[in-house]
Amino acid sequence: MTTRDRRAALSPWRFIVVFGVVSLLMDVVYEGARSVTGPLLASLGASATVIGVVTGAGEAAALGLRLVSGPLADRTRRFWALTIGGYALTAASVPLLGLAGVLWAACALVIAERVGKAVRSPAKDTLLSHATATTGRGRGFAVHEALDQIGAFVGPLTVAGVLAVTADDYAPALGVLAVPGVAAMAILLWLRARVPAPAEYEPGEHEPAGRAGGPPLERDAAAPALPRAFFVYAAFTAVTMTGFATFGVLSFHLVQRHLLAADLVPVVYAGAMAADAVSALANGWLYDRVGPRALAVLPVLSAAVPVLAFTRSLALAVVGALVWGAAVGIQESTLRAVVADLVPSRRRATAYGIFAGVLGVAALAGGALTGALYDQSVTLLVAAVVAIQAAALALLAVLRGRAAGGRSAG
Repeated sequence: MTTRDRRAALSPWRFIVVFGVVSLLMDVVYEGARSVTGPLLASLGASATVIGVVTGAGEAAALGLRLVSGPLADRTRRFWALTIGGYALTAASVPLLGLAGVLWAACALVIAERVGKAVRSPAKDTLLSHATATTGRGRGFAVHEALDQIGAFVGPLTVAGVLAVTADDYAPALGVLAVPGVAAMAILLWLRARVPAPAEYEPGEHEPAGRAGGPPLERDAAAPALPRAFFVYAAFTAVTMTGFATFGVLSFHLVQRHLLAADLVPVVYAGAMAADAVSALANGWLYDRVGPRALAVLPVLSAAVPVLAFTRSLALAVVGALVWGAAVGIQESTLRAVVADLVPSRRRATAYGIFAGVLGVAALAGGALTGALYDQSVTLLVAAVVAIQAAALALLAVLRGRAAGGRSAG
């Protein structure tokens, strides 16, 4: 069967949906683990500061290492190999996390799982970006994210159920997640065989013969430079992430303030992931109609998280967690769609890597900042986050015109 026959057999929407099923299964794996990262590390002796630093460092690894994996994907054109390898690392790390009996080992595995995301994400997003060229960037990435978040909903509930019947034993709760990991890898390998060259989905962006997942490209002096609007956009997003709390700190607050038992924290996380899916679909639809203006809601949601979540009211804390999930939905869908619109496909994996690297620094700063401020004063934490998100809104207002111009040019 020729490449064109394979492409005809799997439409862009079907490609997005099948890839979404892969992400759904893998989210059962790693979001199930992330839902209990805070309580798990606390059970091994971690403080809120340690949890904030480790979860922030994990996000920094997931984002910052894409500075290497993104250009590597563009240079080698091994998009599928990097995607498969990254998913395999995550699938292996999570079950081992449940067996870690000391804090340093658990911290290393938390970060290793995020490294897997760093390896795969620029390549995976580039593969998806080709299909979304015909479906609409916002809608395509949003549908993928919504499917992704079904797994993020199921995973924490699975972990919560196992914890409930095993008296909070993390080994079986995380060990059971090996099953969806194996299933995801099988489907991913099938998809790779079915659509070896997704670049053919994108009009005017076909890979030269033999280059789609084949021999590496030679350095090309004529390769397009990354547009200035892309860097302006990355700066705005970095500011919002610097003032964004991690769920590790949120879950620490729920347990340490005795608002919720540890085995119920994953249920709250599952609700946050449901809010993520709804937010992604809504904001993706809005982005396809009004452009970058749709991003203005992100700093508003991010500022509301600590105001609600770090209270002594369970109801408000749960609402804060749902708002946190809504903000993550925009981060994981619309933010990726904007990059695809700003940057031509030949530099897109590099752009995703640079973009994520900038956000990695911001995520580390945000995790450490919110964890440290929580240990000192919740009031100070709220004030700092609100001020940072206000600055992000101001930056978006100043730079929106330039970013929108770059989007139309891209």
